[in-house]
Amino acid sequence: MLSGSISSVVGMQTWTPTTDGYDDQRLGIQRLDPHRPAWIAGVTSATDVQEAVRYARDHALRVAVQGRGHGHTTPTDGVLITTGAFAGVSVDPRRRTAAIQPGATWQQVIDAAAPYGLAPLSGSFPGVGAVSYTLGGGTGLMARRYGFAADHVRRLELVTPDGELRTVTPEQEDLFWALRGGGGNFGIVTALEVDLFEVPTLAGGSLYYDLAAAPDVLATWHEWTRSVPDEVTSAVAVLAFPDIQPVPAPLRGKHVAQLQLSMLTGLDEAERLIAELRAEGEPLLDTVGELPFTESHRIFAEPDGPSPYRSRNVLLRDLEPAALATVPKLTGSDAPVMTLVAIRHLGGAMSRPPATPNAIGHRDALYSLTALSVTAEDVTALLEEIVAPWAPYGIGRSLNFSFAPLTSAEVAQAYEPSAYARLRRLRQELDPTGLLQPNHPL
Repeated sequence: MLSGSISSVVGMQTWTPTTDGYDDQRLGIQRLDPHRPAWIAGVTSATDVQEAVRYARDHALRVAVQGRGHGHTTPTDGVLITTGAFAGVSVDPRRRTAAIQPGATWQQVIDAAAPYGLAPLSGSFPGVGAVSYTLGGGTGLMARRYGFAADHVRRLELVTPDGELRTVTPEQEDLFWALRGGGGNFGIVTALEVDLFEVPTLAGGSLYYDLAAAPDVLATWHEWTRSVPDEVTSAVAVLAFPDIQPVPAPLRGKHVAQLQLSMLTGLDEAERLIAELRAEGEPLLDTVGELPFTESHRIFAEPDGPSPYRSRNVLLRDLEPAALATVPKLTGSDAPVMTLVAIRHLGGAMSRPPATPNAIGHRDALYSLTALSVTAEDVTALLEEIVAPWAPYGIGRSLNFSFAPLTSAEVAQAYEPSAYARLRRLRQELDPTGLLQPNHPL
């Protein structure tokens, strides 16, 4: 058991299972995996992180980190460091960079950059933590034009498992390489500096079609992706909407195919580019238009409330037509649980190596397929069955879309074999006792 003097030892606000506020601090967006750490440390500075890590090390406790709470791994008898109050963002418009603290969301970065006509390489859901997203690679709304978020990191500050604070730049070749794509395996990032881009507005939104049209919509979108320019990043999701008030009236109680479109063009050019998709017929709902980047969350229109969920993911060089035709059935009324199947178009700048190499694997993948179920039960086995038809065509997996505990062998599938071996060696050097408990341990 931990002593009652933890707060005085580390000098910050802490919670244990018997103190008020413990539940508020431990619960995050992901509700399927219960977080019940012995001690929660609410950090507000890099010094706080150092103190918490040193305390954990000295008391043989494992450490996990939670920002927004999309993760699933917390040591039951260990320490959970929460970064929600350590969430500053500063923008340098001259250098076109943002300095981001670990608790900040992408929406905070977007809002800070917008007055300068700049935008970050944020994802489809800007409520996610910017730092953890980037450490996992980061497949965003402008990914085909600019690459992964991790490709545009300039500098990091990191508390390593020995409690030391390090500044990591390209001069620290191994660690800089590993942090950009290797996740939270090497320490706790306390600051991240990233590039920003001149993107005051986007053309984008979604076209929603009835499930009956889904086979044709999927086939047309697949063929369309073969020739679109890098300025277009898109995805298609097949899903069911509940018949409830917050859902737009045309979608309530419907199974649909949702074409999700993000285009770095003017609206006229965007309409020209998507004319082939519109030829599929009148959609149930059409939200495509020009929008400021501060409203980029409207493109994918993903829910932002807490829920229990699981997913499985596979990266593909192409979409096999026979397997593609099975997707609508997986989400229809006969599906065992409500399941979403989402396919993202990759390629473009993501397929090209960055100026400074990083750990991201499988840049030859052109599509990412994710099956996700929102349920209070662990349906990993069911999701594996859904992904199974794609196994013969798979080349790996994306950790950004793997919302489930993974085995070491499954984590290895996210990397090239030589890169995985290099990551493992570096983790062993930095954390030989296994102090850190990241989402996807190497």
